[in-house]
Amino acid sequence: MDKFVSKWKKPVSSSSSNVDLNDKDSGKRQRVEVELTEDDIVGDPGLRKPIDDYPFAIRDELRRRYLAKGPFQPHDHNFQKSNFGKNMRSFQKAWFTQYDWLEYSIQKDAAFCQVCYLFKRINTRCGDDAFTGVGFKNWKNALNKFKEHEGGLNSPHRNAMVQCSSFRDQRHNVDYVLSQKGTQMEIDYRVRLTAVVKVVRLLLGEGLPFRGHDESKDSIRKGHFLEILDWYCEEKEEVKKVMNLNAPGNNQLTSSKIQKEIINACATEVRKVIINEIGDKFFSILIDEARDSSIREQMAVVVRFVNDRGEVIERFLGVVHVSDTSAHSLKGAIDEFFARNGLSLSRLRGQGYDGASNMRGEFNGLKTLILQEHKHAYYVHCFAHQLQLVVVATSKENTCVSDFMDYLVRIVNLVGASCKRMDAIRQKHYDDLVQRIQSGEISTGTGLNQETSLARPGATRWGSHYRTIKRMLEMWDAVQDVLDTIESEATDFQSRGVARGLIAKSTTFEFVFIAYLLVTILAKTSVLSAALQEKSQNIGKAFVLIRTLKEDLGKFREDGWEEFLETVKEFCSQKGILVPNMEDHLPGRPRSKRRVDDQPKTYLHFFRRDIFLPVVDLILQEMANRFGELSTELISCIVCLDPRDSFASFDRERLLRLAQLYPNDFDDEFKLKEELNHYISIVTIHERAFFSDLQSIGNLAKRMVERKWHTALKLVYRLIELALVLPVATATVERAFSSMKIIKNDLRNKMGEDFLTDSLVCYIEKEIFIKIENEVILQRFQNMASRRFQLPRADLISSPLVGS
Repeated sequence: MDKFVSKWKKPVSSSSSNVDLNDKDSGKRQRVEVELTEDDIVGDPGLRKPIDDYPFAIRDELRRRYLAKGPFQPHDHNFQKSNFGKNMRSFQKAWFTQYDWLEYSIQKDAAFCQVCYLFKRINTRCGDDAFTGVGFKNWKNALNKFKEHEGGLNSPHRNAMVQCSSFRDQRHNVDYVLSQKGTQMEIDYRVRLTAVVKVVRLLLGEGLPFRGHDESKDSIRKGHFLEILDWYCEEKEEVKKVMNLNAPGNNQLTSSKIQKEIINACATEVRKVIINEIGDKFFSILIDEARDSSIREQMAVVVRFVNDRGEVIERFLGVVHVSDTSAHSLKGAIDEFFARNGLSLSRLRGQGYDGASNMRGEFNGLKTLILQEHKHAYYVHCFAHQLQLVVVATSKENTCVSDFMDYLVRIVNLVGASCKRMDAIRQKHYDDLVQRIQSGEISTGTGLNQETSLARPGATRWGSHYRTIKRMLEMWDAVQDVLDTIESEATDFQSRGVARGLIAKSTTFEFVFIAYLLVTILAKTSVLSAALQEKSQNIGKAFVLIRTLKEDLGKFREDGWEEFLETVKEFCSQKGILVPNMEDHLPGRPRSKRRVDDQPKTYLHFFRRDIFLPVVDLILQEMANRFGELSTELISCIVCLDPRDSFASFDRERLLRLAQLYPNDFDDEFKLKEELNHYISIVTIHERAFFSDLQSIGNLAKRMVERKWHTALKLVYRLIELALVLPVATATVERAFSSMKIIKNDLRNKMGEDFLTDSLVCYIEKEIFIKIENEVILQRFQNMASRRFQLPRADLISSPLVGS
């Protein structure tokens, strides 16, 4: 037959060019898995694409995700006013209560209908396409239009509502009806799902990985999730009866997809608590970026606000992957992130970042881009970061200190170059501690005299310079012994020479003098750094702490020389280091800087005038330069709220000026004046005993709430709240990145973005996570997608394990 009929060769299209034509299975339709991601869930209805534009396979899951989130109703948003004839009108948040289907788009300043968006039929107008397409914004006739959109019994909107109600009840789902599940199977499903949720919660709370390299039936290391689940089954006979081999093959609930959905349900509930906690309160944002273990740039988002008890709270909301760190990219990522989580930036009153140019740039920085849209979101440069810059500048800009730091790093690198040397240091230090304890020189106690080691100081590690120098002095004998050993026993002659030079340099009075000078100064800045990193810290208290540090350094400069010099001499005498006579002249070349008016300098002149005073002055000057914003009008007004010394800083005119800096939040200056008069009388006369011992604005807010004055003096409390939401440091963001290194390490560097941010939210905000009931997570998970199995009705639950 082939010789009479020529074969026709099917052309290969570009879309199938990689298909093997000789493969006997190539003619079969290949199934393409389409997964829904968090990026598909768009909070702002004005930014969503039509539901029919999504792949058919994920539309139902998408509908369930939107229904679980509820309509986008930003109650705390300052709705934009528009001209309607002679009047200015805007959307009213009271409409959200009247119409539960109503949504509002911040981006388009328009109203939408969630039910019609999700369930309208193709080529059906749904009453009015404005509520599903371009958005409705005729606020003059809004109520009439809303009623017209709802229509009668057979209106498109009513039909969409019926479809929505039927869709919510998964017992009407085709898969469920055909499967004919019995009551006992539903109860078993609940026991199985509850056990899985408990295991997921345990792993999330401890930041542990879920999957194993080999999860097969015969594997002895299946990963934490399966191993703990198997252990739980052995402990609970009721769970064992419905898990693994005893569970239906299509409902094992152990797949990675199910794990991620449960994790997402947990994280969503945590975020829901945080968002409800914020409510319509003012808040500020703290932002920073860092690379994760897979070299992807992640932006962490933290919000700071004052809760209902008057406490300053900082909550972690998540991380967002950004393709680049330009200000415009970060701004777009922030807008999208807040819209997705149903938060409006209209209540934003503060920004806190580090000093990178893309963050604080005056023209194109993130700070400026946000201020263009939110004029009262005042920027504060992270105080802890600025303090670290002061320390770094001091270590570089003074010649003697810079030389000292260079030798210090060399010593740390040399003695820590091998495990053998580090072990020798630890053992020597341990022997010294034992000897000093036995002689009564030092005492024992919890947390005292712990094993320690040397670590290199880092420009970006807060407090690292202080810790390194302090440990160097504490482990002096151990370090010198190891250097002596290297000099005499090292096989590498270069290491011997380096050790000899370091011994010669470190055993001089000058080296010890600078070490003690820096450790004395940095001990003071370290205390401030730790205080600035407290979550509850506020601008007013930070101002006081920084001013106190400046005064302390000034006092040390003027009156601390004699005592400091004696301390250095005593240490050198104990360690056998030659102490020079301060009146003797320094040796030096004729043109050396160690001469004054062609006369040799004395040691006293060199150590006091060339090192001691310049270093202290440099610290003070750097602090004046770095913390110059403390002298701004905003900060000077906030300080007037300081309750210390019986409210001695109170200044009514300055507080009225503070209100003028927030014109959208204070529209009745006369009422504020009256409230300020009542306020100062209450706290200094009528209830003086209750308010007299306060030391910070944060404590003042708590006392105001405790006495219910926050409702009686609303405008005054609003001033206090605005002062407290201003960020002080980005320490919470830095801690989030430390947690990210635990969650996404080198062994877990393939984690997806949604999996990472959900895991971090549950891990970091564990205080909230552990209070969420299992039932809430079960219901959230059940409503996220169409399920073959349904949870039993409440009246059918009898087992205590099922109901837990």
